[in-house]
Amino acid sequence: MLRDRDGIYGHVFQRKVKALGLTDIITPKASPWCNGFAERVIGIIRRECTDHIIAMNERHLSRVLREFVEYYNGGRCHQALDGDAPESRSRFAPTDGRVRARPMLGGLHHVYTRAA
Repeated sequence: MLRDRDGIYGHVFQRKVKALGLTDIITPKASPWCNGFAERVIGIIRRECTDHIIAMNERHLSRVLREFVEYYNGGRCHQALDGDAPESRSRFAPTDGRVRARPMLGGLHHVYTRAA
């Protein structure tokens, strides 16, 4: 687990991290740029998901986040991957049928495929 040196990560938190079998990696002092990957993913989740949804409880938020991770890895286009998703998808020719949209997160996002 990558974290900064914030005081909220006290001894109780550190013991729980170790009990879960996780390795605790602490960023250097006064180095916010060292936490770039974590900052980016948190920003993406906030901008593309949680800013648009009111979570009713922890269980609901957990379900929303699981569905967002499914969408992010399996359906969302990534520029760095030449428009593909981390879990690679099949490419369809324009003649392969009509475009179908599968709503994700209650219609907040969609995954588009072609009907054969």
